[in-house]
Amino acid sequence: MQQQFDYDVLVIGSGAAGLSLALQLPLDKRVAIISKRELSAGSSSRAQGGIAAVLDPTDDIQNHIQDTIEAGAKLGNNKAIRFTIENAKQSIDWLIGQQVPFTPDNDDPTGYHLTQEGGHSHRRIIHAADRTGWAVSETLLQRATEAKNISLLTHKVAVDLITNAKTDLPGNRCIGAYIMDQQTGHIDSYSAQAVVLATGGASKVYLYTSNSDGSSGDGIAMAWRAGCRIANMEFNQFHPTCLYHPKAKSFLISEAVRGEGGKLRLANGDAFMQRFDDRLELAPRDIVARAIDHEMKRSGDDCVYLDISHRGKDFIVEHFPTIYERCLTYGIDISQDPIPVVPAAHYTCGGIMTNEHGLTDIEGLYAIGETAFTGLHGANRLASNSLLECFVYAQSAARHITTTWPAEICRPVIKSWDTSKVTDSDEDVILSHNWDELRRFMWDYVGIVRTNKRLKRAQHRVDLLLGEINEFYSNYRVTSDLVELRNLALVASLIIASAQQRKESRGLHYTLDYPNTASVPRNTILTPHNYHWV
Repeated sequence: MQQQFDYDVLVIGSGAAGLSLALQLPLDKRVAIISKRELSAGSSSRAQGGIAAVLDPTDDIQNHIQDTIEAGAKLGNNKAIRFTIENAKQSIDWLIGQQVPFTPDNDDPTGYHLTQEGGHSHRRIIHAADRTGWAVSETLLQRATEAKNISLLTHKVAVDLITNAKTDLPGNRCIGAYIMDQQTGHIDSYSAQAVVLATGGASKVYLYTSNSDGSSGDGIAMAWRAGCRIANMEFNQFHPTCLYHPKAKSFLISEAVRGEGGKLRLANGDAFMQRFDDRLELAPRDIVARAIDHEMKRSGDDCVYLDISHRGKDFIVEHFPTIYERCLTYGIDISQDPIPVVPAAHYTCGGIMTNEHGLTDIEGLYAIGETAFTGLHGANRLASNSLLECFVYAQSAARHITTTWPAEICRPVIKSWDTSKVTDSDEDVILSHNWDELRRFMWDYVGIVRTNKRLKRAQHRVDLLLGEINEFYSNYRVTSDLVELRNLALVASLIIASAQQRKESRGLHYTLDYPNTASVPRNTILTPHNYHWV
């Protein structure tokens, strides 16, 4: 039996961004947080390094701004960069107030230990050992569980947004979403005055990724179908150092390992970063990832090695306890041996276009965190600016929702999801085959190094897949696997289309056909009505 549920604010996504926003709304607002898996299953809890903010008296805001501009290959929006960095300390103070257990400074018990990561000119990464994302997520989940106005709803998959176009109401406003209950298979309607997309990125579009299985670009795809503009999807950050081991699924070796002196080496022990950048291992991620990719292709080796053993066991266990223990389970003692690593898709720098309040092109629809495009990251995200963006824009969006709340609320009656013309599928093998094909050709043709020919091949493949998936979606009952595949294929097509439009190499987009960087930086903005495959 399909039902309609009514809330004041509907938050789709239970990571750092969604939880932070929900916790900063007034207690008289009824909030639903939708999670398609367990509450802590997203990418936020996997973040190891920390949160970038100017907290050291030897550092200043202008330094952080300049580092962000440089890492973003001068494509970042200066207004968004300044807005984020100027509000960083306020967000950190809020997290401390929520009792996030950041690592204290041994030399100053009243302060916190700060580390340095690639692209940063100063130590400014506040962290909780090497499990910052987990510490933040667990703390915020505990606060959300205690909040009487917040409902935490798990194993529910957002299928599509509901706008006025799907009702008899005028205007261009988002009024809710269709949500599938994975236990019953029913697709219910959820209405809300404000809908917040905090669904994370789309790195699962690639064969190798550091992200969780849920990073299928759901928010980006739903917003596109609803009519929102999407920007800079060609900039997919590949983290340089993902653990290379047949049994290690998506385990990241933190940037902080290089920040604390870790050296990248070839199989014969030779260092190589000096051939690519004067900053060596502390160069921005795009440079390090391309260097590793180049050396692997040149040598034919399956990986390179990251060596931190010279820092000694006591230092390693204190600073990287999670990485140390995890590697030990695979027979790697990082206090004695180098760590085998490869690049892996890590972060989606593009996304749904928003303003400083997280507001999209559609009234009542907000996007925050990795699913959004604020202009902060430009052509490459500076390490540890991602969690910072989550908290700053969550606070800004919560404030905007609160201050623009109408005096009277209209609760529309939403049409039920129509299942009268579909049947149960007996060909689900098609979904797994298409999922595998999609991720493989995206890795091969739209990866760290691109060409026009590769992009054209990828476009041809994704067009065929979209046709098959849309036919399947029209004729068979919706499942969570089908929803994710449909979204992932759409996002893949947006990535390919964006990459084809950029006739230069900049930041994370490197193409052999246009190796130079254009003199004038421009964003790649896609508008839904310009594309026949919407």
